[in-house]
Amino acid sequence: MADAAVDTVASVPVAVIGAGPAGLMLAHLLGRAGVETIVVDTRTRREIETTQRAGILEADAARDLVETGVSDRILRDGCEHKGVELRFGGRPHHIDFKELLGASVWLYPQTDVFIDLADARDRDGGVVHFGVKDTEVLDVTTDAPRVRYIAPDGSRHEIRARYVVGADGSRSMCRDLVPEDGRVRYGKEYPFAWFGILAEAPMSAPELVYAHSEHGFALISRRTETVQRMYFQCGPEESVDAWPDNRIWETLQARVAGQDGFRLKEGPVLEKTVLRFRSFVQEPMRWGSMALAGDAAHTVPPTGARGLNLALHDVKVLADVLLKALGSAGEAALDEYQPRALQRVWRAQNFSYWMTQLLHTAPGSTPFDLRRQLGELDNVVSTRAGRTYLAEQYTGWPTRPH
Repeated sequence: MADAAVDTVASVPVAVIGAGPAGLMLAHLLGRAGVETIVVDTRTRREIETTQRAGILEADAARDLVETGVSDRILRDGCEHKGVELRFGGRPHHIDFKELLGASVWLYPQTDVFIDLADARDRDGGVVHFGVKDTEVLDVTTDAPRVRYIAPDGSRHEIRARYVVGADGSRSMCRDLVPEDGRVRYGKEYPFAWFGILAEAPMSAPELVYAHSEHGFALISRRTETVQRMYFQCGPEESVDAWPDNRIWETLQARVAGQDGFRLKEGPVLEKTVLRFRSFVQEPMRWGSMALAGDAAHTVPPTGARGLNLALHDVKVLADVLLKALGSAGEAALDEYQPRALQRVWRAQNFSYWMTQLLHTAPGSTPFDLRRQLGELDNVVSTRAGRTYLAEQYTGWPTRPH
């Protein structure tokens, strides 16, 4: 398409590839400062808002949605979680974030974050094109990059920008624009996955429950008062077709069982998915006039609930840097982006890896491995230093008083 004629040409300071939470939050932050953007995505709005994803927001991320004027719906429909429960050895252990740090996290599905941001872009007159195809990003090593795409009606369009941001997710096209000899990719594949369900059932616990047992890991979460989100460790090649509802509930009940008689409240399973585990970082996060943000630059296992929060932090930093670059500081300001973003990225990678190895049973684990894990878990919950470490990591190293 690069040489094909186009029907329209638009010029804006920043073009954004990807209309998920990262891309839309960046456009929102820039728009508040008077910087025009155009956002494009190959997915339809309906596709994005019906894809179930992460559901935990750090305190700072939740506050940013409200204070920057996206929406205050999280305060009405979200659920503030003041801690989490670690279950191991058949007993519950509560980690009280409020008591330890004065901080909390919010249970608020990523689909709702997206809906709030998409509605805010509509309200504010932001330009977002969903359902496009054949997107191309050209001339990123110059000071006049271009984006070309075909609209759903078949018309061809070009965006001329000063900067382009690749926020196009874990299958990013933009990350591949950094040449092989100019990039480094770090990654780790894990030998297990999560079997995730949505179930129509009452809540089993008021806050998230992370369960470690000889049978494997389980996570008990929620979506609403009547729909619950739960996961259990499985093999990465597991098929959802092999898991009828009764087998799912037997597995989950075995993994949370304990001396306190705790049992999950069961109901019809509405959705089943298998979620593979991968850690990934690409450096650099900026190449010429293009910057990468969110899953386009890095992914983490879901154990530590960092993925969405990292994406929102990326664009918060990037908005600040782009405003400087478009102002008097010039392009040199972009040099700030990668070190500021990567510091949190690698801290989050470490925490996600730590939580994953702490709670999951790796294939081939020995009785020694199981007992060692129990010792590490006991170290975490039995000392204030251990509980505080987990709380600081999980709440996202809050940067403002609470």
